[in-house]
Amino acid sequence: MKYRTIGTGPHSREVSVLALGAMLFGSVTDEKTSFALLDRYVEAGGNFIDTSDNYAFWIDGGQGGQSEELLGRWRRSRGVGDEIVFATKLGARPLAPGTSYTDNAEGLSAKVIRESSERSRERLGLERLDLLYAHIDDHTVPQRETVEAFGALVAEGTVGLLGVSNQAVWRVERARALAAAAGLPGYEVLQYQHSHLRPRTDVPDALFPDGSLGHAGAELAGYLRAEPALTLVAYSPLLKGAYTRPERLPGDYDHPGTPARLAVLHEVARETGATVNQVVLAWQIGHELPILPLAGVSSPAQLEENLAAVDLELSAEQRARLDAAH
Repeated sequence: MKYRTIGTGPHSREVSVLALGAMLFGSVTDEKTSFALLDRYVEAGGNFIDTSDNYAFWIDGGQGGQSEELLGRWRRSRGVGDEIVFATKLGARPLAPGTSYTDNAEGLSAKVIRESSERSRERLGLERLDLLYAHIDDHTVPQRETVEAFGALVAEGTVGLLGVSNQAVWRVERARALAAAAGLPGYEVLQYQHSHLRPRTDVPDALFPDGSLGHAGAELAGYLRAEPALTLVAYSPLLKGAYTRPERLPGDYDHPGTPARLAVLHEVARETGATVNQVVLAWQIGHELPILPLAGVSSPAQLEENLAAVDLELSAEQRARLDAAH
């Protein structure tokens, strides 16, 4: 395993360059399988596990919490301490069963931030959340209130690092500026969807009426270059299996750039003897920007494939081709 530092100051942590997504643990992925995957990930040197307080509400029409609860049971059964870095999120938990984050999200008020973080700590069995994200934006609450509420948790010692996901870059920068002006900790870890294939970002949906804010595009890349202390945690790096099952590729990837980038991926896979998935992960891990792929798995075979990508070394020429394809 290889490692990278996330965050600055006293709460910075060394985390494995491959994060494990636990979104479906405890729901679609049963407890026995989930425990086995977690055990193997840790055995291989992995120490960065990602969840959310709303995972996986859409499976049973509830409010989520199954993933955090399972991770808490695994922690206690294995005697896991602070050697494992747990990241969770709040803000997108539905306030009532049968609703969603698009119409009834808990949001980012000071009250929600305190109460939801306490519930997450209880489920996970942690005195301190190593990394806590604002999962989605909340335009109904002043950003100052959100910033101050997160800062209070860090000051109290119940949260270490702060992160943000699925927000416009200008909103992230505004929140960080507010925090800096007030002498408070700000967001240091950015979690956005990122892979080798590039989607159209102008396609509106229920959460993003003007087009997606959840993808790491040119603005976010420029932000990372300008702010080297930030880290991008890249969710859905393997596009939910679409590299091996093209029928799963979402419609926003249906544009002329996709075939060209797929062709180069397959070329490099043949040259290295690796799978296309491994090339994608290795490309991210060795990227000039600080990118940590966050990959979910549902079987031991998937996990082993992903772990092997950590040791895949791409040549400078292969990287140049992967970067340039369009």
